[in-house]
Amino acid sequence: MAKFDPVRKQHVGRVESGAGSHTHYMGKRIQNELIDSISSKILDTIVEEIKRCKYFSIILDYTPDLSHKEQLSVIVRIVSLEDKPQVKEHFLGFLVAEQSTGERLTLLILKRLGELNIPFEDCRGQSYDNGANMKGENKGVQARLLQQNPRAFCVPCGAHTLNLVVAEAAKSSPDAIGYFGYLTKLYKLFSASTHRWDILLKHVKTTLKSWSETRWESRIKSVEAVKYQAGQIREALLEVRETTADPVVRVEAQSLAEEIGSYRFIICTTIWYDILYKIQHVSKLMQSPSMQLDVAVDLLKKTGDSLTCYRRTGFSDAQTTAKEMCEEMNVESVLKQKRLRSTKRQFGYESPDEPIDDALKNMEITFFNVVVDTALSSLDERFQHLEEVNNKFGVLINFPTTSNEELSKHCQTLSSALTHDGQPDIDGRELAAEMQNVPHLPSKKMTNMELLTFLHEKKLTEMYPNLWVALRISATLPVTVAAAERSFSKLKLVKTYI
Repeated sequence: MAKFDPVRKQHVGRVESGAGSHTHYMGKRIQNELIDSISSKILDTIVEEIKRCKYFSIILDYTPDLSHKEQLSVIVRIVSLEDKPQVKEHFLGFLVAEQSTGERLTLLILKRLGELNIPFEDCRGQSYDNGANMKGENKGVQARLLQQNPRAFCVPCGAHTLNLVVAEAAKSSPDAIGYFGYLTKLYKLFSASTHRWDILLKHVKTTLKSWSETRWESRIKSVEAVKYQAGQIREALLEVRETTADPVVRVEAQSLAEEIGSYRFIICTTIWYDILYKIQHVSKLMQSPSMQLDVAVDLLKKTGDSLTCYRRTGFSDAQTTAKEMCEEMNVESVLKQKRLRSTKRQFGYESPDEPIDDALKNMEITFFNVVVDTALSSLDERFQHLEEVNNKFGVLINFPTTSNEELSKHCQTLSSALTHDGQPDIDGRELAAEMQNVPHLPSKKMTNMELLTFLHEKKLTEMYPNLWVALRISATLPVTVAAAERSFSKLKLVKTYI
């Protein structure tokens, strides 16, 4: 390398001649020593910033690495106060978890914070995925940490909530399960052969997409490719049927071409695209590191309202879109009733439901209503816990429109929630008095971060100390574990590719 670098060439020359210091930084271990030194310095800087900010939240998630060892990713979320209030999420490293029980993971986390001299008493939030050993209310990590610090509010991951909503909806109906099964067969048929993939490329602009088994909302890409190119994909399947010499592939291509050209499949495609589009957009927003609890709750509420509205008109709208797509493909827009398997009737006190002869009505009841209702029910169930935490801090943004009596009540509730061992973070009475005397705000509806920035820019932090502290704690609470998921991408890059 010295041949191409004059500075290095001069250095190597001094080392070879024996001139100068014996420390020449050309040993076989020097790279790791330099990396460790840089890592240590960065970590010290992060820890110093965490201590300056005082309040922090932890984000935890774990995954097996290439050597089949559980790697626990530790992220700390703070509100930095250097120039202006800013949310930061710092990665503190991976911890090898020999056992993934709630007890062992809790000890591992507390040990790491102790090594870095970060007091767990200043933790005000914790967020995990939906694993039982993490979020379990009895023996999970969140329960054990709450025993030591009741002020470490557990906030469920909003992005995982939406992911589970879609997953449960996709498994709620036989038609829903069958639909995604056809998409899988479609992708596998073309991707299994370069010749068949070339045929597909001749007909479409956007290729078919595979999906992650765990990130259900990402399936919108695979549904989108079919929704806007159903006719072209059908033509590609017919060409595969005519050109292939494999009888199995010929039958599979014919079967898929018939299915894609069916009125039932096109209605399912339209409905799933509409549902996934509503959820995927919000899911992307929820993964932002700067996402705030109050904004996340508002987004989830709007998603629920949007699905409720879609429940009323979505099926009729899907029929209209499906008919237009059928006309473009020159196929009949007729829904045929599926034949039901005859089963032996057993004696029972309750009579069975009367069969529905209208195929469209039957599809609306057994597919559309079931899928949307399951999504709404799942969203409401998981939304409750997030809203409970948000309600404790709701007074921080609703105080301009709250009466003095209600304001004092909510401030005392928040003060009690932020008190442990007789040590409160804020004084409820003083907080209510501060809110009643806040100067004119630019807007009556401001987010926590906007109000925090307003107090900082107007240099009012010392005049409103309780409001300042409460807003910082609220902004510190995480609403997603996306930062931990991103660290796994780097882990895979290092361990698998490099």
